[in-house]
Amino acid sequence: MYINICTNSNGKKYTCKEQVMASEKARHFAEKGNQKDVAAYTQNYGAHREGISMKEVADYYTEWANSNRYEVDLGPERYRGPKIATDCLCELFPDNREGVKILDIAAGTGFLGEELWKKGYRSIDGLDPAEGMIEAARKKNVYTNLICDFMSEKKLDFDEDTYDAAAIAGGMGEGHIPCGALYEMIRIVKPGGYIVIVMREEYLEHVSDYKNKLEPLMKELELSGHWIKLERRIVPKYSFENNGVVFIFKKC
Repeated sequence: MYINICTNSNGKKYTCKEQVMASEKARHFAEKGNQKDVAAYTQNYGAHREGISMKEVADYYTEWANSNRYEVDLGPERYRGPKIATDCLCELFPDNREGVKILDIAAGTGFLGEELWKKGYRSIDGLDPAEGMIEAARKKNVYTNLICDFMSEKKLDFDEDTYDAAAIAGGMGEGHIPCGALYEMIRIVKPGGYIVIVMREEYLEHVSDYKNKLEPLMKELELSGHWIKLERRIVPKYSFENNGVVFIFKKC
């Protein structure tokens, strides 16, 4: 069953403003007469609504995963993030992928892990704060390790310089990964390794934690010698026909 857009995972009511925002964004799909897209968009909006906390995000995703609707709602025809991130990583690692160690941040039910496995990667760890997502991802049998935790400013139980690459496909948003988590991503990636972030472009303006903060911090980290930006590009129809943005950095 779909979680009504008027309530969050704890049963609290959304504001009227939030309901209007959701209906405005879904109108395009409604006009096309595709009610399945409208319902899927509304469900996805619930995980990104204004003011949602990180704990509420994790609870929401667990409930969504347990409903067996997540992979239907965010199928490849609506959400291209994992495919885009995989293509980026395959360009960075054109061969010898079996030994490349990757951390899939905000792994969800394992969309990105599955795509990477198809391309020959065999050392993939997954990180996600939602227990329901972790359990669904475990069934895919593509991850070496699955860790139930948040990617945030907090130091994770990983050694420095562990991964050849860290990738985020869809893990950015309201109440999701904060700007300060960039420091932790840099810490756990090896010198010369890569950080790939694929996210919805509009979140750079609509998410308060990112607006006038995320890209300035990315630039600050480059100027301070933490990483080098290799690419920033817009990708069309990233999710629900909204544009996405891809960031690729190389750790110094």
